[in-house]
Amino acid sequence: MSLALLPYISRIEELDAQAAQAAAQHISQLTVPPGSLGKLESLAIQLAGITREVKPSFTQREVVIMAADHGVCAEGVSAFPQEVTPQMILNFLSGGAAVNTLARQAAADVVCVDIGVLSTLTHPVLVQRKIRPGTANMAKEPAMTRSEAEQSIVTGIEIVEDAVKRGVSLFITGEMGIGNTTASAAIMCAMLDIPPEKAVGRGTGLDDARLEHKISVVRQALSLNQPDASDPLDVLSKVGGLEIGGLVGVILGAAANRCPVIIDGFISSVAALLARALVPASAGYMIASHASHEQGHRLLLQGLDLRPALDLDMRIGEGTGGVLGLHLVDAACRIVSEMATFESAGVTSNNEDALI
Repeated sequence: MSLALLPYISRIEELDAQAAQAAAQHISQLTVPPGSLGKLESLAIQLAGITREVKPSFTQREVVIMAADHGVCAEGVSAFPQEVTPQMILNFLSGGAAVNTLARQAAADVVCVDIGVLSTLTHPVLVQRKIRPGTANMAKEPAMTRSEAEQSIVTGIEIVEDAVKRGVSLFITGEMGIGNTTASAAIMCAMLDIPPEKAVGRGTGLDDARLEHKISVVRQALSLNQPDASDPLDVLSKVGGLEIGGLVGVILGAAANRCPVIIDGFISSVAALLARALVPASAGYMIASHASHEQGHRLLLQGLDLRPALDLDMRIGEGTGGVLGLHLVDAACRIVSEMATFESAGVTSNNEDALI
């Protein structure tokens, strides 16, 4: 394990079983038939285990958008040009993107981090943490050095550490980077030992011919670089992306601070896969928001043993699905904090004599 990551990783613990059991006991006394709230009950129990509180609340929550460019775009793997990355970042910063709109509805802040954008951007609220101006073309050489991959993870952790000091207690993963579905598919293939045909999707909207080309590029990158699935840092450095590494850090940082982290779509779930490989206990802090329409995401969620709450045929990224999942977190919290128990409501709890 990397010495730079050890101080943070050593703080990540399993969920608090006692708090989770207390939450389950409280839910069993609420004025609903046993198990009738389905995934909301299991979510409430998970949140208790994460926070060590039966009735947690998350008044300050933050979408962390990690932004970076990918050298593999030179292979023509995206329907959009690379200039879209900085253009969309400015859209995030001005509050005009889909994630901004949905975050306002969910009362969440949006923070955008330049961890590896090719161009130079200046904006008063852009977090400047550039490690290098985009990755190398993984179809020709490793995407980055091992040190840079490690630094991207540490950067994500540090972003979370700073946010926790400001009172943030829940995080949502977001990303921006033209070409990042290609890198994510390569990581998925390496980590889960599956062929590119099962992982590579249309991303920003490729036609059939360009989809086949994208599959061949991923196959070439894997054959050339031979990423080692037993070493997540090796996989990230050879076929990954800086923003993906940043999200690995966000997930690990949230777990180290006992904060839930809502996982967005395909790219974010690949980051979750790497985070779990680095620290298995971090999986307990992950909440899968939705099943993306991107090829491979459902298989990826199965590999993570995560059950998504929503299925909306979305494949936009940015953290949009994660923000929508935040409403379900709020619902779970309200259930345990506001719903009456059988005793307080004067309702008979025996199934044979129930008044509900």
